[in-house]
Amino acid sequence: MAQQAGRLTVFTGSSAGNSPTYLQAVQNFGHDIADAGYGIVFGGGHVGLMGAVADAALNAGGEVIGVMPQSLADREVPHQGLTRLDMVPDMHARKARMAELGDAFV
Repeated sequence: MAQQAGRLTVFTGSSAGNSPTYLQAVQNFGHDIADAGYGIVFGGGHVGLMGAVADAALNAGGEVIGVMPQSLADREVPHQGLTRLDMVPDMHARKARMAELGDAFV
């Protein structure tokens, strides 16, 4: 991967959606973003579209930072293998941290 161009904060779901088209779209997106030299900031989960975009970016050699409130980490397993996982106290802090780390939002 070339020098990182910046980071995109990606908001997507912990569900895979109602169509395989959604899954394919986020996989392509994650790969293309990493391939272009951008990092991804996301919610930190390993399931659904959220996990798929992270996996695709990681598989393409990209930086992926997860941000997860401790209360969610207690109920669902955070994504393993991220570049970094930031644990925060609550959802408000999560959104603020994701905004702080990203240069643009999707």
